[in-house]
Amino acid sequence: MAHRKSKIPAQLVEDEEYQLRYERVAGIDVAKASAVVCTRLPPARAGGRRRSRTEEVAAVAAAITGLAAALLADGVELVSMESTSDYWRIWYFTLEAAGLNVRLVNSSAARQLAGRPKTDRADAQWIARLTEMGLLRPSFVPPAEIRALRAWTRTRLQLVRDRTAEWQRLEKLLEDALVKLSSVVSKLAGNKTARAVIEALIAGQRDPRTLAGLAKGSLRGRRGDLERALDSMAFREHHAWLARLHLDRIDVLDRQVAAIDDEIQACLDAIPAAQGITADGTRTPDPGPDPAVLPAAQRLAQIPGVSLELARAIIAETGLDMTRFPTAGHLVSWAGLAPVARQSGPRARKPKKGQGNGYLRRYCTQAANGSGETDTFPGQRLRRLSRRLGGARARCAVARSILVIIWHLLADPQARYTDLGAGWHDRKTDRDKKIRGHLRQLRALGLQVTITPAA
Repeated sequence: MAHRKSKIPAQLVEDEEYQLRYERVAGIDVAKASAVVCTRLPPARAGGRRRSRTEEVAAVAAAITGLAAALLADGVELVSMESTSDYWRIWYFTLEAAGLNVRLVNSSAARQLAGRPKTDRADAQWIARLTEMGLLRPSFVPPAEIRALRAWTRTRLQLVRDRTAEWQRLEKLLEDALVKLSSVVSKLAGNKTARAVIEALIAGQRDPRTLAGLAKGSLRGRRGDLERALDSMAFREHHAWLARLHLDRIDVLDRQVAAIDDEIQACLDAIPAAQGITADGTRTPDPGPDPAVLPAAQRLAQIPGVSLELARAIIAETGLDMTRFPTAGHLVSWAGLAPVARQSGPRARKPKKGQGNGYLRRYCTQAANGSGETDTFPGQRLRRLSRRLGGARARCAVARSILVIIWHLLADPQARYTDLGAGWHDRKTDRDKKIRGHLRQLRALGLQVTITPAA
């Protein structure tokens, strides 16, 4: 029997806001020291052609302010520019402050047609033409207070990475000195025993028994293992000098991370939308017990795997205004956690991973990893999917679920996270269907089974 191709039903789709046509627009091709601006205006006389004015403007505040005045005088409705490195920031912020409607667009969406000449002037004209026809989708640029918060959280991430790298370099140095401390202490960073042993080595102590006697906490019962790990060490003067260097750098980074944590909290407390609401309706960063609305970071921290630090970093990437993302699926796609469809005719190829906000994707994946150690619905889902899909795809799926929860918690400030429980999938699956499946497998093994319900 021949395969019958299913007919695609008729579908009516409304245009997005960015797909409207604009009569007066400007396109900006941004470079480091300057930019080429193309302004598209209606014809000067009836029946005439549209006009384009192209000019080069220096990337300084005075010149951009003068450009803004000229665009306002021309009645420009929309200005589009490519997101070129960080050079777009002075253009976007200055033109926005002047009262213009500015949109940042992805450079891949504004790419010039293949075979056409590639110049800055041609690029600016092409961006302006795409803008007037409504063919450019705007990128998300958060408001000023979220941009400040994002600067703090991203700097903190880089400092934490630097601190981790210093601990790794220190561990390699100890291995070079035949100090097998990491074979006993699973993690050097933040371990009091490891810090005490390294400090003693730097001070000149070389007796393994004396060093093993510095063990603290649960490692006191493993003094013998610690002594054997230090028995064959060859810790010399240059090892001590370099170890001191790494520890000093780690201490500096610890103080900087702690200071940035305070600034992040202060920055978030100053944003009204991030504050909580007390039972009597007062908006405050600390609404106390039994609040009407929890602060935004505390709402997100109720999700398994999401700590307060991680919640603040997520808010810095998504912002607090979820009207920017009409649905949770839009936010998931923006983070690059939604597969890109690749279908043509009857063939549907394997979807590719979307290009999105790498910071937000990293935070959600980190939360998914953290939830795997909990007896909750996300944790059970991660373990369940890992057996079937593998670890990487399972983490991506759970990260997507966590981001959907985040969207709902930020879209409705009064919402609270309620866990479905680790056994939700078992309750959701039809009981009789599971019984029939198990019986079928047992009969395939040649067994005759009689089922008796438990008392």
